[in-house]
Amino acid sequence: MRRWYIVGTYSGYENAVKQDLEKRKETMNMTDKIYQVMVPEEIVEVTDKKGKKKQKVTKLFPGYVFVEMEVEGEMDEKAWFMIRNTPKVTGFLGSSGGGTKPVPVPVDEMNRILISLGIAEKTVLDFNIGDRIEIVSGPFEGRVFDIASVNSAAEEITVLVEMFGGRSTQMSFSYKQIRKIQ
Repeated sequence: MRRWYIVGTYSGYENAVKQDLEKRKETMNMTDKIYQVMVPEEIVEVTDKKGKKKQKVTKLFPGYVFVEMEVEGEMDEKAWFMIRNTPKVTGFLGSSGGGTKPVPVPVDEMNRILISLGIAEKTVLDFNIGDRIEIVSGPFEGRVFDIASVNSAAEEITVLVEMFGGRSTQMSFSYKQIRKIQ
């Protein structure tokens, strides 16, 4: 299973650490454990004092490098040691030091970052008013409803649930909590 981790670096040395990690994963035969090393950047057009437009590259997370690694239950000891001991690396975000393993970035947060960078595409699910859906997680798991409204931007749908003697109440569910019934 692949997971993303955030590695702290000296400020201004993000690209140098990225290059070092790329070289070290090759020379230490870690290409099967470390997949990607990324420094999230954004290109912004700015106008200088003379009125000329220039492109400026800004780091979205100064002082941090993102590393995608293979994880089987826990992080690989050799890969963890290699990254920690790379010059200008201060440690992993989510590790309290003293030999504790870092915590990976939650998948939904990393997906948002990758989508904002244009690396991953937002999943498009086709839900329409009147479609039948089944709730797959939460207190209403296993119940079937008809969709009353769809909010694509928030990735959630609203259904009408009969409660308390036949009164209809609106309830919202995220796309992750439902599956469409064909």
